[in-house]
Amino acid sequence: MSARRADFGLDGKVALITGGARGQGAAEARLFADLGARVAVSDVLEEEGRVVAKELGDAGLGVPLDVTDEAAWEEGVAAVVERFGRLDVLINNAGVALFAPMVQTTLEDYRRVIDINQVGVFLGMKAAVPAMSQSGGGSIVNISSIEGLIGTPGLIAYGASKFAVRGMTKVAALELAPYGIRVNSIHPGAIETPMLEDPVLVALDGVKILLDRTAMGRIGQSEEVARMAAFLASDASSYSTGAEFVVDGGLTAGVHLTL
Repeated sequence: MSARRADFGLDGKVALITGGARGQGAAEARLFADLGARVAVSDVLEEEGRVVAKELGDAGLGVPLDVTDEAAWEEGVAAVVERFGRLDVLINNAGVALFAPMVQTTLEDYRRVIDINQVGVFLGMKAAVPAMSQSGGGSIVNISSIEGLIGTPGLIAYGASKFAVRGMTKVAALELAPYGIRVNSIHPGAIETPMLEDPVLVALDGVKILLDRTAMGRIGQSEEVARMAAFLASDASSYSTGAEFVVDGGLTAGVHLTL
C-alpha cells in the first residue's frame, strides 16, 4: 500500500485538545487547523482557550474543561459532537508539574498532580470512546513525558503521573483496538513552555542541566511536539497503537559526558 499525501493531513477530522490555551496545546490546535481539522480547544483557562479557538475561525471551538471533572468531560465531548457532528481525535495534553523533593511534597500537592495528569487522561479516554466509536474509530494521543520513561529527583508526583499515562495508554490501546481506536503516548523532553519558568527549576539552573543532558544541545519547541501529535492523529500512523513516541532531542538516548 503506497502512502498518499492525504494520509499525512487531517482533512475532515475533528479533534479535541486539552490544555489548548497555551504551550504545546495551543501549538497543536493551530497546526491541526492548518492541516484541515476542526478543533475544539479545551482548557480550564476559559478565556485564553477561546482566544486560541477564535484564531482558527470556523474550524475552532472553545470548550471550557476541567479535566478532573467527569461531568465536564461528558459535556465537553457532547459540545464537540453538537458543533462538528463527530469526534475523531483526542489529544490529552493538559498537565501540571510540581518541583519538590519527595519529603517536602504534601499529600495535597501530590494528589493535585495525579488528578490532573493521570485521572484527567483516564476520564478523557473514557469520555471519548462512545463518540469515536460512532465515528468509526479514531486516535487518542496521550502526552506523557520523558519522566514517564526515566526518573528525575524532585519530580515524584509528576513522574508517577507520567509513568501512569504510559501504562494506561498501553491498556487502552489493547481494549480499544476492536473499536478502531488507536492509543499512543508522546514523551517530550525539555520543551519551551511556561513549565520551564517554574521558580524552583530556575533556582536549580534546571534548563542548563537539561541542555547538558540533551544530545542536540537545544530546547525543543512546542511545534515539534505538535508535529508528532499530528502524525499520530493522521492516517499516516494507521498501524501504530500502544506505542511510545519520544520527542526529546536525544535526552534519553544515553549518558552524555563532556569529553
